[in-house]
Amino acid sequence: MRIAQIAPLAERCPPKLYGGTERIVSYLTEALVSLGHDVTLFASGDSVTSATLVPCSRVALRLDSRVKDPLPYQLLQLENVMRRADAFDVFHFHIDLIHYPLIREIADRTITTLHGRLDLPDLWPFYDTFAHYPLVSISAAQRAPMPPVNWRGTVYHGLPPTMLPVTLHPRGAYLAFLGRISPEKRPDRAIDIAVRAGLPLKIAAKVDRVDEGYWHHTIAPMVAAHPNVEYLGEISEADKAEFLGNARALLFPIDWPEPFGLVLIEAMACGTPVVAFPAGSVPEVVEHGVTGYIVETIADAVGAVESINALSRAGIRAVFDARFTAERMARDYVSLYTALPGVGGVPPGPDKLETSSEMSVAA
Repeated sequence: MRIAQIAPLAERCPPKLYGGTERIVSYLTEALVSLGHDVTLFASGDSVTSATLVPCSRVALRLDSRVKDPLPYQLLQLENVMRRADAFDVFHFHIDLIHYPLIREIADRTITTLHGRLDLPDLWPFYDTFAHYPLVSISAAQRAPMPPVNWRGTVYHGLPPTMLPVTLHPRGAYLAFLGRISPEKRPDRAIDIAVRAGLPLKIAAKVDRVDEGYWHHTIAPMVAAHPNVEYLGEISEADKAEFLGNARALLFPIDWPEPFGLVLIEAMACGTPVVAFPAGSVPEVVEHGVTGYIVETIADAVGAVESINALSRAGIRAVFDARFTAERMARDYVSLYTALPGVGGVPPGPDKLETSSEMSVAA
């Protein structure tokens, strides 16, 4: 199958540092190539891939200080895609909604995976207008705020199985926080949990410009006030195996409707258990008492940390291998591609859509 993958341009594929969507696009692209498909990746020019790369910017836009407005580059990317419209069987978009008005003629050969939160009121009239365009969710919880749209299935993220090796005997006794410093990620909760548990906390996270005030006024003073808390800054992909693998547990104390939570399965790949609050997709991804603990309060989280050694790190890795590999993700997407009406399938009725969703979620 000739497949076009259209990635965001903010980061390269895969990102050098932080970047969830571009990371997943990269893993999916490489897995599809390994399955024998002819894949073209429309991404930033510094992307690294075994697929055919169509560079749509010189480098990742976030890393190019000369770029002040990303919109011209995003529109040029879409022009590159549409010029090649006859070259592909399927177009897989990962760029939210900017492409919608331009793809009417090929809409029945497209899938758009929505990677972000969907509870923002401005999105409702947009998706209500384009309700027939095929969509894929990354968790069942992500779908909840949307108007009736053409969901083709839910496909959980996956990682290359060799990327993060399991660590059965971690060297560290610390708790880990990995991601972004932002109010919805609740690093303040992570610090509180570590302090109450009497354990070190290592925070590996980036601070976006929009969150600099939150960092300076809320989190930095908390870090300074507790000698057991260490802020490492943003870490690279190469550092994740050691950081997550040697942690006693990953803290995921979020306070927002998390669409998926890639760091959850990164920890699982390392065999590291998760202590998470039950927002968004968490109950779908984390198996309570198997891959971690889902908690309601800070006190519950402290108790979960104290009981964390009861969980099998080998068992956690086994769950990852069964549910969250890149090959499983790619095979799920191929099933959805082949069912598109413009590829040879038929539009899903209620029964077909539910079956597709259950297949992808359970995989």
